[in-house]
Parts: sequence; C-alpha cells; structure tokens
Amino acid sequence: MTFFRRHFFIFDEIIVLRILNIFFLFSFFAVSAQQQLPFDSLKLKDTKELLADDYGNIYLYKNKDFSFTKYDSLGKQKGKLLLTLPFKIQSVQNPLSIPTFSENAQELKFFDQNLNEIQKINFREKFGQIKMVFDEDLQQIWLLDESSKRLLKYNFRDDKIINAYPFDIDFENIIDFLVDQQKVYVLSSKTFTVYDFNARKQKEIPINSGRRIVRENQNILVITQKEILLLENEELNPIFQDENAQIVDKNSASYFVIRDNKLYLYPIQKMPRKKQIPTKYNRGF
Repeated sequence: MTFFRRHFFIFDEIIVLRILNIFFLFSFFAVSAQQQLPFDSLKLKDTKELLADDYGNIYLYKNKDFSFTKYDSLGKQKGKLLLTLPFKIQSVQNPLSIPTFSENAQELKFFDQNLNEIQKINFREKFGQIKMVFDEDLQQIWLLDESSKRLLKYNFRDDKIINAYPFDIDFENIIDFLVDQQKVYVLSSKTFTVYDFNARKQKEIPINSGRRIVRENQNILVITQKEILLLENEELNPIFQDENAQIVDKNSASYFVIRDNKLYLYPIQKMPRKKQIPTKYNRGF
C-alpha cells in the first residue's frame, strides 16, 4: 500500500511540474511576443479608429478633429488628412486606393498611399440619402439607400446601377456592412446580422462595441473595441482579445493594440486557433 501511495504522489508531482512548466512557457512566449512600437503617446491619444495595412503602416482616425494620419512602423508620419466632417475609413487593405465615406457630405472619396485624393463620388446628384457604402472593387460599390430602403449595386466608373433590391431594415443603428457570396452582413454596436438580398434575416448574434466588418481572403471578421472575431461554422469565435485595450486591429501578420496610449504589436501565431482562444468565449447564432 505504501509503495502505491508513494508512486501515486510521485505521479501527482510530475503532473504538477508539467503543468507549471507549460504555464511558465506560455507566459514567457506571451510576454516575449508582445512588442511596443515607438509611437508618441500624444499621437495615440483620443484615437477613434486604428487600422494597419500589410506593409506595416499604421493609420489613426480621430473624431475630435476629423483627422486621418498615416505612420510607418517607427511612428514617422507619412501623410495626414484634415476634413471638416466626420467620415468612415472602410479599409486600408489596398493602400493605393483607400475608400472613405461621409454620410454628412454624401461623398465617397479615394486616397492614394500619400493620402492625396484621387477620386470623389457625390451621391446627392443621383441618389436619396445613402447610409453606408461598401467598396467591393475598383469599379463597383454597394449602397444602402435609406430614403428608398434599397440595397444598390452601383458601377461608379460607368455611372450605372447594376442591381437594386428592396431592403427594408432598421438603418438607424448601422455601423458597417459588407456583401459577400449572396449575403449581406450588417453590423451595429450591439448586433451582427446576416441577411439575404430580400432583407430576410438569416442569423443574428449579440456583440459588444462593434466597429467594422472585414473580408480577409475567404474569411469574414468582425472587429470590436477589444476583440477580433472570426465567422466560422455559424459562430463568431474570438481569435484575439485584450480586455484592457482602448482599440484593436490586425493585418495579415500581426494584431495591434492601443493600451494606455501605447501601441503594441503581437505577431500572429502559426498554430491551430482553438489552442489560442478558450472555447468558452465562442458565440453561436
């Protein structure tokens, strides 16, 4: 009996040591993976929107003065916009053509890599009240027309409406939307909803502090204030979280976090995602 007890306790100690080793290794890699970028805290203060392209450039939008500034990874300014009205930056995935939309001005503007304006589309001349714009490619955009309650596919190069669908949903609280594979993804600060082209609701899920919807290759991502969620198997699964973050974003190689007016970079680990995020955070439809 004593023999078995002794070996049982030894076995227990081995398990505990292994768990501790795993814990310390995880802690080490978690800390060592974090990299603080050399940004002045004054540049990061009052940031409303954070975006990062795949060339390592950082973009900061501030609602306080409607400024949009581009920096390299060392914090050196590469371009700056100062507009008179609030506007929404859709994406910086193509830094040669950055689409921005102002609901107040009813304008879609494109900017180049130096944040010089290269094209402007005024919707007042052709449409009613456009609530939101999704730039699909270099020729076509999707519009949510609040006045006519329609979803429009518009070729702005040829100035031609390609398709129009009745779309009678609540436009008031829409923060972002995206069209992909015959589905319309609509984001508010508290819900993520999937519709078909007839405005029939397919799925809905509550979220906290929604900011943007992003299409990354074949994936649909929802970016909130403190986490990045992947739409997968009819669930929104967190792939990155920071409860202390002021704001988060990602590019193809890294996650970015502003915390305490400091900017941090976390390289994306090449390992199965389920090992990085506990399944208890998964959110199903």
